[in-house]
Amino acid sequence: QVQMVESGGGLVQTGGSLRLSCAASGLTFSTYAMGWFRQAPGKERELVATISGGGFVKDYADSVKGRFTISRNNAKSTMLLQMNSLKPEDTAVYYCAARSIGTTKYDYWGQGTQVAVSS
Repeated sequence: QVQMVESGGGLVQTGGSLRLSCAASGLTFSTYAMGWFRQAPGKERELVATISGGGFVKDYADSVKGRFTISRNNAKSTMLLQMNSLKPEDTAVYYCAARSIGTTKYDYWGQGTQVAVSS
């Protein structure tokens, strides 16, 4: 049974930092590309960042480029999202997700962790 568990969310002031973690189990982690998504109240879910199975290819939404960094540790089946220079518009529930390499659909999702940035 695949499980994806996010942690690290919280309340932070504008300009602050948070680091989100995603722990995966029940899958061969290195064979999955991973992504961080977020959804703010009343808005559609947004892809924030992605990372390839080997961790060498990373991509970011324009809104977070230069502020967020995605990384993974395949030996530990974990993924991180380091978020710096946070803005109120970063407030959302953040989800990690896994996609089989070579496919476009994310198969597995975590339950989400809340990030709130106060102005």
